Amino acid sequence: MAEELIKQEDGNMEVEVIHLWATPRSLSTGLMYSFAQRDDMEVLDEPLYSNFLRVTGFDRPYREELLSKMEPDGRKVVNEVIFGPGRKKYRFCKHISKEWVPGLPSDLMKKGKHFLVIRNPLDILPSFEKVLPPSFQELGVANLISIYNELSELGRPPLIIDAAELQEDPEATLCGLCEYLDIPFQAAMLKWEAGPKPIDGIWAPWWYKSLHKSTGFKPARKYPEPFPFSHYNLLEQSLPLYNFLRRHVRKSSGLLKSPLPDPDLPVPANKKLLAWVGDELLPRDSAKVSVFDSVVQGGDSVWEGLRVYSGKIFKLEEHLDRLFDSAKALAFKNVPTREEIKEAIFRTLIRNGMFDNSHIRLSLTRGKKVTSGMSPEFNLYGCTLIVLAEWKPPVYDNTSGVTLVAATTRRNSPNNLDSKIHHNNLLNNILAKVEGNNANAADAIMLDKDGYVSETNATNIFLVKKGRVLTPHADYCLPGITRATVMELVVKEKFVLEERRISLSEFHTADEVWTTGTMGELTPVVKIDGRDIGDGKVGPVTRRLQSAYKKLTEESGVPIPTYHES
Repeated sequence: MAEELIKQEDGNMEVEVIHLWATPRSLSTGLMYSFAQRDDMEVLDEPLYSNFLRVTGFDRPYREELLSKMEPDGRKVVNEVIFGPGRKKYRFCKHISKEWVPGLPSDLMKKGKHFLVIRNPLDILPSFEKVLPPSFQELGVANLISIYNELSELGRPPLIIDAAELQEDPEATLCGLCEYLDIPFQAAMLKWEAGPKPIDGIWAPWWYKSLHKSTGFKPARKYPEPFPFSHYNLLEQSLPLYNFLRRHVRKSSGLLKSPLPDPDLPVPANKKLLAWVGDELLPRDSAKVSVFDSVVQGGDSVWEGLRVYSGKIFKLEEHLDRLFDSAKALAFKNVPTREEIKEAIFRTLIRNGMFDNSHIRLSLTRGKKVTSGMSPEFNLYGCTLIVLAEWKPPVYDNTSGVTLVAATTRRNSPNNLDSKIHHNNLLNNILAKVEGNNANAADAIMLDKDGYVSETNATNIFLVKKGRVLTPHADYCLPGITRATVMELVVKEKFVLEERRISLSEFHTADEVWTTGTMGELTPVVKIDGRDIGDGKVGPVTRRLQSAYKKLTEESGVPIPTYHES
């Protein structure tokens, strides 16, 4: 911390400055009172407030008094007050984010320790309007993001605390904060005396009335007060900014004891991607559908999986044919055109720079409803298109092969829900996948109602016996596009192809087995239900068809338009 100390020449103690940046009504004054209880701390209440009023011209009931009694020159405040001589080791400066205005010295951000406090605008706005009519600039959430970015660019990303955590567990939050600031925690920080304080700014009678009744951090109300819907537009503007900062709260700091830490992604590059939702591209964490969307209300959606190889989308037209067939079977209305969907796919891939080794999850929901309910008559906004492109190599071990188990969950009958409709209601498959996971298998084989093999929970399936290639009828299973492609390759490679009902024991005793699907391509199966398939190794027919499939993906597909500067 030596570089953080400001040397004084008048015999006063060296001062280590701590900067708190917050939006209004975010418990920042409570934190100031908390730090004021320390025996090693002096505090400043919004030292840049007068400069803010001078620069912006904002009106306040106390404006003239404040400008006359408080230094209005921001440069002087920073150099002579914030970083001026001190009587104690530490100086705590409470700043409101909107007070960070142009013209302040760069030292303000370069010196001292900085941390941010955020609060949900749902809680800020009802409190703020009791004092002043709120506005986007008054809230200062955008300024808080600018401060975060400025400090991050300086190589000093600040700690972020959510006010809700401070209310829920003040001691743990303050302990974590002190650890970050490299100062010892003092229990005195948890309590203060009620009433006005000598450290209060001139504005205290307008803003601190309720706080003056407190003696410490109080838990949030169990049930909040009604939201003033006159500020609904302001909430819509500010909430995404709050959520951005909330995502940057450092869970590792000990301030937030999250039971579910952020997991590692299978492909780390996918942490930053753009997804198409509706009619726009959005960053990963902002790519969401409405709670009124049919896919949320009832899994009412259709989808396709596509792969990108060497600048081309493999079997794009075939996948779009099936998407439109599925949408028609479910009686979707106001469906985007084929060209509109293609454009969304192309734009998503180009913006993400994904021209190879990528997978697209293309979804089309029935759309948003005007009110919650089952009836499609509530869907009056048109369909919702989702294009999720990810960096994704084949998801199975296509070199050494995988293990499968037979699930007790049976594949849906067309009497119930026809699998030829490629719908998002995948609970039937998911229940089988749970069985596969519990058995440490790659996937689970699903049987039809008569006990014959249909497919796996995610792929179609083939076997080889005495040189003949067999695959189940597509009565219960989805007739996959990769399945059809491989069937064509089987014939092209001069193998005998047979499509019929196949029992599970025939798969147990097969010479070779593989599965097919866009996400996994052509995957060898070397064990089923504990039984080795053939000699337990990938067979020659499988290898030959893998090579033929790879060659086909290299030679065919719809090219992705490339960007050319006009």
